[in-house]
Amino acid sequence: MMRLLYSAFAFGVTGVLSGLYYRELTKAHAFTDRSASQLPLVHTHLLVLGFIFLLMVLALEQVFALSQAEPRAFTWFYWLWTPGVAVTCGMMLVKGTLVVLGSDAGSAAFAGIAGLGHMSLTAGVIVLFIAVRAAVKSGETMGSSTPALAGA
Repeated sequence: MMRLLYSAFAFGVTGVLSGLYYRELTKAHAFTDRSASQLPLVHTHLLVLGFIFLLMVLALEQVFALSQAEPRAFTWFYWLWTPGVAVTCGMMLVKGTLVVLGSDAGSAAFAGIAGLGHMSLTAGVIVLFIAVRAAVKSGETMGSSTPALAGA
């Protein structure tokens, strides 16, 4: 559980710093076309996918004990999600920086690496749902579900 908290914190700090990087780089190069670069999106992606999403998973862990109900799936989720966010946002940072600097950012290698990050995120979401399903089912068999939600 602490690993989720520390990872969320690290992504939060990185997200804020990426916003600072974007602002200072574009100001230094007099770059005003926000839509031409992926750089402003790095800030948002890190904060939402890394910081907020992991805090939501931490809340799910606290409520449903995902890591105890399905430890393998939960571990797989963490090790698919965290590098997936880092790779996806890292490639956005690289491509965005190249665009601001006026270099060619159209390499197929960049798209391929970013695609691997997205595939990792997709697999992470699927595995997270497997862990949540197992936790909810184990809660139902233990009789801990609330009566208001039992018929839903």
